[in-house]
Amino acid sequence: MKRTLTVCPYCGTGCMFYLVSDGGRLVGVEPSVTHPVARGGLCIKGWNAFAFVHHPDRLTTPLVRRDGELRPASWDEALGLVAERLREIQGRHGADSIMFASSAKATNEENYLLMKLARGVFGTNNIDHCARLCHSSTVVGLAETFGSGAMTNSIDCVDQAEVILVIGSNTTEQHPLIGSRILKAARSGARLIVADNRRIRLARHAELHLRHRNGSDVALLNAMMQVIIAEGLEDREFIASRCENYPALAAAVADWTPERAAAVTGLDPGEIVAAARLFASAKTAMIVYSMGITQHSHGVDNVRCCAALAMLTGNLGRPGTGVNPLRGQNNVQGGCDMGALPDVLTGYQKVADPAVREKFARAWGVEALPEKPGLPLTRAMDAAAEGGLKGMFILGENPTLSDPDQGHARRALESLDFLAVQDIFLTETAALAHVVLPAACFAEKEGTFTNTERRVQRVRKAVEPPGEARADWEIIRALAERAGYGGMRYHDPSAVMDEITSLTPIYGGIGYDRLDPHGLQWPCPDRSHPGTPILHVGRFTRGPGRFSPAPYRPPSELPDDDYPFVLTTGRTYFHWHTGTMTRRTHLLDREERRSFVEINPDDAARLGVRERDQVLVASRRGEVQAQARVTEMVVPGVVFMPFHFAEGAANALTNNVLDPESSIPEFKVCAVRVRRAP
Repeated sequence: MKRTLTVCPYCGTGCMFYLVSDGGRLVGVEPSVTHPVARGGLCIKGWNAFAFVHHPDRLTTPLVRRDGELRPASWDEALGLVAERLREIQGRHGADSIMFASSAKATNEENYLLMKLARGVFGTNNIDHCARLCHSSTVVGLAETFGSGAMTNSIDCVDQAEVILVIGSNTTEQHPLIGSRILKAARSGARLIVADNRRIRLARHAELHLRHRNGSDVALLNAMMQVIIAEGLEDREFIASRCENYPALAAAVADWTPERAAAVTGLDPGEIVAAARLFASAKTAMIVYSMGITQHSHGVDNVRCCAALAMLTGNLGRPGTGVNPLRGQNNVQGGCDMGALPDVLTGYQKVADPAVREKFARAWGVEALPEKPGLPLTRAMDAAAEGGLKGMFILGENPTLSDPDQGHARRALESLDFLAVQDIFLTETAALAHVVLPAACFAEKEGTFTNTERRVQRVRKAVEPPGEARADWEIIRALAERAGYGGMRYHDPSAVMDEITSLTPIYGGIGYDRLDPHGLQWPCPDRSHPGTPILHVGRFTRGPGRFSPAPYRPPSELPDDDYPFVLTTGRTYFHWHTGTMTRRTHLLDREERRSFVEINPDDAARLGVRERDQVLVASRRGEVQAQARVTEMVVPGVVFMPFHFAEGAANALTNNVLDPESSIPEFKVCAVRVRRAP
């Protein structure tokens, strides 16, 4: 048997484990007892991360659509067709008629190469990935306030926090190893505030559980800051020495009394006061959030308020403090770092900066790079539906299920003149493609992932890919050659990383030889640098931290007589995103086999719905069937659905309205009605 140390392919926690193989097949997983995050533990998904790799549904040969059906083809034909059709669309409609969707499941090197392909070969900044659907509001909000859109502290800092505010994060389900770290801290004396409409597992251990109305986070946080300022609990020395624009914040929150906020949030004023005092009185207080904060039509404002609360109380730049967004997918942080975003190249270097464009153009051997920021993925889907976007290349993502308003997403993809999809399974999105390219999964290739705490870690090949499948980086390299570009002749992914480090200051000191055994945290500017566990020590990345006041704006769609419930969406413990991998893992699929909707007992009684009844959930955009779970996890008037299940897809219902600054959809609030299925 062989043991190969690599990184888990699921959430952004970034646990390392050993893949155990026997005769070229994976047979199990062993956790790394020395890894600083995993500490010898794994969640149920991590323990089963090997199980989907050899599934019979794996794509093993390229597919080309002929006479309306996808049929096997040679690599030569498939790559030639992709290059030919994209060049044809570029020539007829211009470079910006093409969109490239990268993947948070692909390695840093692969995200970099697809970004290079889009910009250096096809001449468009239309490159984005699923961060648009999860943490684009974090990147905008924290970059504005702190100068960096990343998690400020390390996961280890949870152990040193006196108070932990978890807001909009079902951490034990979404990031189980971080959730267990929070639970251990609470048992060891840390005081826990959970701000979440649902009675999640963390709430059972919280000193305060704030069940505020969905979408009222700005009102809650502004009121907490009003109490802190009114009672003189702010850190005046930190504010004076390290921050700017404080008078504007103080003026903006002055009217947000607990009584006013109570009317918006549904909380008791005393709960808001207690939370403010508890957070402000701690020597070390940490904010942990996830998509319950970001996935709103005012997601950037939510992030601004989290940043302001931390600055107001001086809880930055020290162990046990910080604003800590938990990234959803295994390499969503790395995808952002690598410039798989429409307005930046690697390391968040702006495409609008002539010096940045010149540096990359010279390194890539091209005359010039496009200067106009490209389309965010969500707006690209709108453009496709309207006929303005003609071609799309999708790497390892499944927008047919993951995008809001599923019907709209499907219509957008079907409207394209040409769609190419590169993936490991024939997903719902790949089934719509003109060409499908079979890719290697995480266990079948080399590279790096960057976890939620900015830790760059090695991904190692344990087994061979099935059939004719190839690593994503090899496919992109071959496609560039077919498109007439000779600047991607890398012998292995380490050569790609060498190019990344030469162009990216925050990755400047990172090389494969320095990543054993457990990686480095960026910024790591040179080869002698040890990495950076905590950001903003002594000063913020942007200089002074900036208070950015946020006015309260309600969600875009609220309940009414026709649609009297609020729907919110999320994950379950056993599945991950669109279920492409976990639903092909027997032990995980056995635990959670079908779509469900949580409904409060009072609402269920009124509707005549009992536990396990089949119900129809409808919004203005669609209707799906799911099994009822009658539970006090949700408050009256609110229902919850996971988005993993194609046959009961929550995103057939969700609203495609976008945050105006980050273009993130409002997944967490939309109006629905519920009735028993006939």
